Amino acid sequence: MKGSLLLAVTLSLCAILPAAMLADSSSRDQAQIDRGRYLIMMSGCNDCHSSGYMPSEGTLPESQWLMGDTLGWHGPWGTTYPINLRLFASQMDEDEWVSVVTTAKPRPPMPWWALHEMEEQDVRAIYAFIRSLPVEGTEAPAALEPGVTPKTAYFQLVEPQEE
Repeated sequence: MKGSLLLAVTLSLCAILPAAMLADSSSRDQAQIDRGRYLIMMSGCNDCHSSGYMPSEGTLPESQWLMGDTLGWHGPWGTTYPINLRLFASQMDEDEWVSVVTTAKPRPPMPWWALHEMEEQDVRAIYAFIRSLPVEGTEAPAALEPGVTPKTAYFQLVEPQEE
């Protein structure tokens, strides 16, 4: 009788503990996703990486966030386009993401130095949020070299003239 009671208690705990552990893990995961959503909004990622975000005054539905844009940024470096972060993040695991975004130095207007200064836990939260979104959209147009005029709409950025 003792053995069967011990077995019953053990089996009950095995059934309960993983569920409790998953619930705790799930709430931590959701908190990280929520933190990532907040950082995406407050860091200005949507301004470039979500087509129509700025003109909508931040009311673009989340379902349309971070899929890149065909609006180019044209300057002395050539023309760059905001990449589809959903596709980009889907091609790497979390540690690769942290390594790439904290060391990469893409062309303007990407403020890479801000990502280099960001706390690792925040970089991971951004990854968690992006990965919580469906992998949708297409690749952004390829960057253009200096002297090539874009065929898409673009912002023209010029260096200030000395007086």
